[in-house]
Amino acid sequence: MSSLFNKRILLGVTGGIAAYKSAELIRRLQDAGAQVRVVMTPAAQEFITPLTLQALSGHPVHADLLDPAAEAAMGHIELARWADLVLVAPASADVIARLTQGQGDDLLTTICLATAAPIALAPAMNQGMWRNQATQDNIATLAGRGVHLFGPAEGSQACGDVGPGRMLEVQDLVAAAAGLFDTGALAGKTVVITAGPTREAIDPVRYLSNHSSGKMGYALAQAALEAGAKVILISGPVALPAPERVTLIPVTSAQEMYDAALACASSADVFIAAAAVADYRPASVAEHKLKKTAGIDTLTLTLVKNPDIVASVAALPERPCVVGFAAESELLLAHARAKREHKRLDAIVANDISTEGIGFNSDDNAVIFISDAGEEYLAQRSKSQLARDLIGLIAQHLMTTTA
Repeated sequence: MSSLFNKRILLGVTGGIAAYKSAELIRRLQDAGAQVRVVMTPAAQEFITPLTLQALSGHPVHADLLDPAAEAAMGHIELARWADLVLVAPASADVIARLTQGQGDDLLTTICLATAAPIALAPAMNQGMWRNQATQDNIATLAGRGVHLFGPAEGSQACGDVGPGRMLEVQDLVAAAAGLFDTGALAGKTVVITAGPTREAIDPVRYLSNHSSGKMGYALAQAALEAGAKVILISGPVALPAPERVTLIPVTSAQEMYDAALACASSADVFIAAAAVADYRPASVAEHKLKKTAGIDTLTLTLVKNPDIVASVAALPERPCVVGFAAESELLLAHARAKREHKRLDAIVANDISTEGIGFNSDDNAVIFISDAGEEYLAQRSKSQLARDLIGLIAQHLMTTTA
């Protein structure tokens, strides 16, 4: 299932005999390409040991809300941000009730309250508990809040009863989880994305560049693939593997990125300028390595402007939908709005690079998506989850403008 490739699944295991299936679920999620971390409730540990699930997931199992060692490594807020999906399987009647009430009295429920990722429940309980009106009311309430429900199935139960309440089989759960990421919102569309930094040569050894890791652009490429698009990724030098099934065009300088972007943009439906392109380059590149000169403590470089890639694409006669990025350290909204208007962009994604823990080289980000429809704030979350949210907004914008 390619739609689970590189997804981060936080598996919550609660108390019930179906907890034994969690071991197989971890393995099958990993087979589908997902990264899996596990959180267990105290009751779950009575049915299956944390050591078993740690061995299968390859990561420590998280169980205690107030564990100083765990908080120092990956605490509950970090786990909430890390996840692309929180999957509670099995989900007991007790945890369903506590989630309905908004309780945060253990690690799992606290993560569910804190996460921006989708939450899915795989109920597993006695048929009488499932049919109880209180449980049905709780399920209806959670569904109304956007919580996904996987199952339950019907059949014989460990207690000897027959009826609804069995946890879905593992392969059915994996398929249901994959289905949450397979939106098809950009099916049949061509999306061109620029990512990473550019390097502007000074001499054969040195160059001017910036701190961009390319993580946001690469996450957008993966999200666009999941949405059904044909993706062309024009990437500066990064230490990231390209997502499967993208057409990768590696470049180094801003001029190379400009040439590739203009060559691809005319046939694109969407152009996303996520790269951190150098605004200037040295006017000339030294043929040989520049040497220090005795008695001279300064070096003067003459810089010239690089071509403006996103503005040039937006100025094409047959232009795609153009989305830019504004990485700002002050006056975020004012600068982003002005940039969007000046460059004639359909939308712009603004993020504050002065905020610790987001932006360059971080796994998380928080942005404001600005378009004709208004401004939408997307709070801090993993870049992979943020990319899917942004692709959803871009797809909505495209549908509105082409309708």
